[in-house]
This record gives sequence, C-alpha cells and structure tokens, in this order.
Amino acid sequence: MKLKIYQVDAFTDRIFSGNPACVVPLEEWLPTEVLLNIAKENAVAETAFFIKEKDYYHLRWFTPEVEMDLCGHATLASAHVIASLLKETASEIIFETLSGKLSVQVNAERYTLNFPSRKPIPSELPKEIKKALSIQPQKVYKDRDFMLVYKNEAEIKNLKIDRTYFDKINLGTGGVIVTAKGSASDFVSRFFTPQASILEDPVTGSAHCTLIPYWSEQLQKTTLSALQLSERKGILNCEDLGERVLISGNARTYLIGDIFIK
Repeated sequence: MKLKIYQVDAFTDRIFSGNPACVVPLEEWLPTEVLLNIAKENAVAETAFFIKEKDYYHLRWFTPEVEMDLCGHATLASAHVIASLLKETASEIIFETLSGKLSVQVNAERYTLNFPSRKPIPSELPKEIKKALSIQPQKVYKDRDFMLVYKNEAEIKNLKIDRTYFDKINLGTGGVIVTAKGSASDFVSRFFTPQASILEDPVTGSAHCTLIPYWSEQLQKTTLSALQLSERKGILNCEDLGERVLISGNARTYLIGDIFIK
C-alpha cells in the first residue's frame, strides 16, 4: 500500500519555523494501530489523517503517543494541503472531528480556524507541576489544559521545565500552557506536555481556545495578536466570538512524499 504524505510548517510564513505537521489523505480508514504507528514513524508533534466525504472531510489527529481530541496546527496544515496542494477551490473547508464540526476559511495563503472556546476556570496547581517549574506563576487556571499566568514575557522566555517531576503527572490529552502579556504582541505563550516524546510543542493552536477568551477579557478587546515563544516560534492572529474563537495563520509546504506499508 502506498500513501501520499505532506509535511507542512503551520502558523508561519517561512519553513524551519512554526509547527511541523504531517498530513496523510486516505481513501478509507486504516486500523487505529496503523495510524498511530505512522504518527510514531513521522516523529512530529501531530500527524493528521483525513478522508473526503461529499461536502466535508473526516479528520483525525495523532501524536506519536495518542489520538487527540483537538489540534490547531495540524488542522491548518490539512487545510493547506487541501487548498494549496490538492487544489480544492472552496473558500471554506469543513472538517468533522472528535470536537465536532470545524471550519477553515481560506483566503489566498491565509487560513482561519473556527474552533470552540474553552474558557478556563481558577484551579490549584498539582505539586508535580509546581516542582517542575523554575519560575512559579501568579495565577493558575484549568480547562483541558492547565494555564499558568506569569508576570511578564521575560519569565515565559526564561522558564525551564524539570522532567524529573513533570513526567510524574498524566494529563491525558492535555498539557500545560504558560502565558503572559506580550511586549510586541497582545500575549505570549509556551506549551508543554508531560510524558510526551516532544516536551515543548512549537505552536499550539488548540491552546489558544483557552488563551483567547482569557486574554480577551483581561485586555478588554476581541481581536488579539499572539506569539508562541518556542525555539521555532509561531504567529497567530486571534478573535474572540464568545462561544467560538478564530485563529489565523499561514503555512508552508516542506515535504511531499510517499509512505509504503506492506
């Protein structure tokens, strides 16, 4: 069996930055174990698989360890493959996923994800996470992910994670967002996943489902600019719509190839 594979850098306008995702179009679903093994072999944060239906695409996301309920950068990468490489002409791409129906608006080389809002609530910080942090946060919130709010951008840049403690906690498909008000953007963030082969996710679209409603309320504005401060960095333009959020960014194709499964 031969499958087409695309690797796309998402939330960036140049390769070697943003968040790399692999995208594999399918004619029919393969066993979940096979999909997970492909994701492991790809060794990027997320691999997306989709099947085209009549007027939408059935989309699934896998890390090298688990199937995810929501992923932003691999959704953007999938939309890029469909629109820019497979040459589908629709201005809106509809995906059916574990998180329900998601849409992506296509405007030239820019993609706007319409995702559910996940407003966080105040929470307590588990001791394993607290011990793992080189700098302690000012506030702690929780939705799917823990969201830790810091004093300034410098603390986000300088934060270090001790995996000796961090990997003792299992958050399922969740992770830990750290965030602060930005100096050149409205807010900045980083994202870490315990027990994952890739500790720090370069750019995390789904985390912005939580970040956007929080910073929209804090800054009293609905349109926001965001910067994820990983080594590769990512640029996101965001809008708070209440029950939904819009997350926009660019993408660049890095690789087109074939997978051979005997």
